[in-house]
Parts: sequence; structure tokens; C-alpha cells
Amino acid sequence: MASKIPTVFFKNGTPLPVLGLGTWNSPPGQVTQAVKDAIDVGYRHIDCAHVYENEHEVGAGIAAKIAQANVKREDLFVTSKLWNTYHRPDLVKGALQVTLRNLNLKYLDLYLIHWPVAYREGDELFPLRPDGKRVHFSDVDYVDTWPAMEGLVEAGLVRNIGLSNFNVKQVQRVLDVARIPPATNQIECHPYLQQAGLDEFCQRQGITITAYSPLGSPARPWVKQDDPVLMEDAVVQRLASKHSKTPAQILIRYQIQLGHVVIPKSVNRQRIASNAAVFGFELDAEDMQQLAALERNGRICPESFSFGHPHHPFEEEFRKGRR
Repeated sequence: MASKIPTVFFKNGTPLPVLGLGTWNSPPGQVTQAVKDAIDVGYRHIDCAHVYENEHEVGAGIAAKIAQANVKREDLFVTSKLWNTYHRPDLVKGALQVTLRNLNLKYLDLYLIHWPVAYREGDELFPLRPDGKRVHFSDVDYVDTWPAMEGLVEAGLVRNIGLSNFNVKQVQRVLDVARIPPATNQIECHPYLQQAGLDEFCQRQGITITAYSPLGSPARPWVKQDDPVLMEDAVVQRLASKHSKTPAQILIRYQIQLGHVVIPKSVNRQRIASNAAVFGFELDAEDMQQLAALERNGRICPESFSFGHPHHPFEEEFRKGRR
């Protein structure tokens, strides 16, 4: 099955599988098995982050498969992300080293600045203010963080670097100072939030879009009872029926045909395998138009803890009342 997941390339020529396993919000105690299952069914791309607090489980899954000679380290593409409390340039290398220890790896294939917002430095992931609704901010600017990210590449600890959740202006600010340009911008992307302007800008700059929450993240912790469920949308259901596929397969295929790398999350072996079975069919032009027409600016990861931060990437759109 591994050969059925095509390889795409960053602008710098680095190959990566177009489909990966996401690990955000994966239940503790289930991540190691999910990683092992994913590798067994053909995944070679695994997406992690320090803030997910499960990198040690991911590392255990990878180590088990390498030990069994099912896969070699060089066959895998492993991503992680610099958390908001470690943006200060002198903290970047130490943060990466914690991730490498947790993953039991000597290098990462890709390291991202997880958000453009910096939090108060320290080991508390969300240093909350007394009201419990917002975090204490740091005044570190992500353009000062970027050279420290470049230093990780030069030290051989990271093969590629990139961004996550950066808007157009923020990506441009990084490009203006970069010696090594960002390889990707990992963003929330699904038919209810397509981010076409950001997508077009990044692709024009040679920056690959990686789509997270491609299925609408139905199990997100803050979901409300009356929130729309993307996989239950009538258009998605109709296309699933038309192609004899699951709604998840339709949504994953949509991202791939948009030219995105896509990282759906699951800890269920059957769904992990099903999510990868998307390369034997194509959505036609009318299908793509129907999915594009579902746009509702429905952002499900607004990072509300950071409202008021001068580098909050989405606050302007919220002020304009786009939701």
C-alpha cells in the first residue's frame, strides 16, 4: 500500500508523501498503536507537535516499526512544531531537542513555527491570565524566531522548516527576512474554510499548503451541539454516494486535487486505512465546484486564547464579522 501514496515535492526538491497521519487530539494511550497501524498500511508521513503532548507515544510507534524492520528512518517524513512559549531565539534549539528526545529521533524532516503568536516563556503551555480566558503574551516577533529556525537546518537537526497558521501578511514578513524560505504553511483547510486567497499567495511563492482538519475536526474538544458537521453535509454525502466512497475519502481527495498535502487524524486502524484509499478515483470539475461552493468561512481553530495579541493571524477577520 505504501506505493499507492504518491510523493510530492517542496520547492527545494524535498520529497514527501502527499498524505500523512495527523496526531492532534488523538486520545492518550492510543497514539502508539495508531502510528504502528499507519505504518503497516502504508503511511510514511507523520505530523506531530510539542503541544499535542503525545510525541513520546509517536516516537514509541516509530521505534517499534523500525525495530521490526518494517521501515527505515529514512523512509519516514516526520513533522513537528515549535510551540508558542519557545519563540525567543535562544529557546528554539532547546525546544527542538525536547521534541527529538520525545520522538527518539536524531533529526526532523520538517519543523514548523506552530503559530505566529508568542506566549510568555516557560514550560507552561498555556500561561493563562487570572480570567482563565486568555494567555500571557510575549513580545517576541516571529521574524526574529525565523533565523533560529534556519540555524536548525544548518546544524543538521532539521531538514526543512516552515510555518503554520500564518496569514498572507505574516508569510510575506518571513519571506522578507528569510535566507531559507518556508517550505510549507500548514493551515486549517476544508470546504467550510477554503482560504483561497492565502492558498493562491502561498502557491505563487512556491510554498506548499498542508491542510489540517480536512474532515472538519468533528471531535474537537470545543465542538457545540448545533455546529454543522462537514461529513454530514448533503453535498459531501451525495458525492460519497456517487463515487461509492466515504465522506472522509471525498474530503481528503478534494484537498489532494487542490494541490495540497493533507494530514487527516484517526486512531482507528480501519479508518486510517480507508483515509489512504483515495488514489483510485478522481473528483470531476463539477464535483470540485460543488465542494468549493460550501465555503462559509467556518474556522474551527480560531486560537481564541490569543485574541488581542498583535500577531494573532485571524483577529482581523473576526473583527470584520466574518463568522
